Amino acid sequence: MQKSFAMAALLAASCAAQAAGSDADLAAIRAQIAEMKQSYEQRIAALENKLAEAESRTAQSAAAPVAVAPAAQSSASAFNPEVSLILQGKLRQMKDIPNRGITGFFPAGVEGANGRGFSADETELVLAANIDPYWRGQAIVAMADGQAEIEEAWFQSLAIGHGVGLKAGRFRSGIGYINEQHPHARDFADAPLMYQAMFGDSYAQDGVQLKWLAPTPLFVEFGAEVGRGANFPGTDRNRNGAGGSALYVHVGDDLGVENSWRVGLSWLKTKAGERSADFTDLAGVTAQGAFTGDSTTWLADFVWKWAPNGNPKYQNFKFQGEYFARQEKGALNCSSADAASLCNVAVESAYRTRQSGWYTQGVYQFTPEWRAGLRYEQLDSGTRDFGLNTANLAVDAYKPKKTTAMVDYSWSEFSRVRLQYAQDKSMAGITDKQWTLQYIMSLGAHGAHKF
Repeated sequence: MQKSFAMAALLAASCAAQAAGSDADLAAIRAQIAEMKQSYEQRIAALENKLAEAESRTAQSAAAPVAVAPAAQSSASAFNPEVSLILQGKLRQMKDIPNRGITGFFPAGVEGANGRGFSADETELVLAANIDPYWRGQAIVAMADGQAEIEEAWFQSLAIGHGVGLKAGRFRSGIGYINEQHPHARDFADAPLMYQAMFGDSYAQDGVQLKWLAPTPLFVEFGAEVGRGANFPGTDRNRNGAGGSALYVHVGDDLGVENSWRVGLSWLKTKAGERSADFTDLAGVTAQGAFTGDSTTWLADFVWKWAPNGNPKYQNFKFQGEYFARQEKGALNCSSADAASLCNVAVESAYRTRQSGWYTQGVYQFTPEWRAGLRYEQLDSGTRDFGLNTANLAVDAYKPKKTTAMVDYSWSEFSRVRLQYAQDKSMAGITDKQWTLQYIMSLGAHGAHKF
């Protein structure tokens, strides 16, 4: 009995000792947690103080430019623009066709249309920089065969807000899809026939452009332009006010991760004063025609892009197409100094045309370096009413066509070489098989191209 009681007392003493040890451990753990809490709270408080100080410095620096702007402008070293140079050259093999044009369309004056053999083509010098926090400027000088011209020279807003953008100066119009693209950014070595017939290559404007990006889930962009309207199909009339205006809307979106699309509708109105070109009269003699009147052009465009997993670096495909319809209304003067011409005595008559055209193309990049593309295009000379001059000038009814295939190789985004073959039937009775080998090299900083 005494032995049992002793065992029970020992067991009770052991449990009490273990309980005392557990309480001590718990107390130690609680102390460590409290210490860590205090440490983290102190560190968080220190980080919050640093964040407040950084935000204060940022706010002060954002307010500072207004006060320090004059000092910045006075420093010559502050001008540090992005500079790039685009080198483009060609080797072309095709028929020698004097006065090359597009049958049934008023000659738009395509530069270098009949150039064969080796050519340095056009070199572009690009200068761009932010002027201040509110404006950005860019100038592009195009140089070819000893001549230089200002292709673009504009400034645009950076901080109007509410999706509004303002651009002024000389700029490529936002109408259509590829009109804003420079030649080196295109997928083929030349512009589609419809752009050659409509504008000679592309349409640029001296004036003001206003764009508004709607705050919607879809990409919705509205644009309006007014300007001098001096380029084909308009002419430089040296008058007060605007000679050309344009309106357009673009809508686009993504379809999942891999697909995206955009559609657009554009309207361009220009005025022409004695827009001249050579014609062949019914006697086969060259005569000069001069158009005075209004030119209205409508364009519709569509582009669809695909890239696996949304990454276009390794593989991608782009399909695009554009359609145009143009109406011109006014007067046509036909004259010639050649006594054999039917226009030897100048004849002025009414002039009214309604013409159209389209192209579609697809380009597949099947490796990071290689791409291949195919383009088909067709124009319609449509309705051409020369009034009294129908008795003097030939009224051609023809549908020009052209099929083009290309393959190009890019070592990087800065260097590309392209081989292109085209079967050109843009002139009635002539099939011109054209080969073009082209290089495009970009030196220096260069902004991203548009969608």
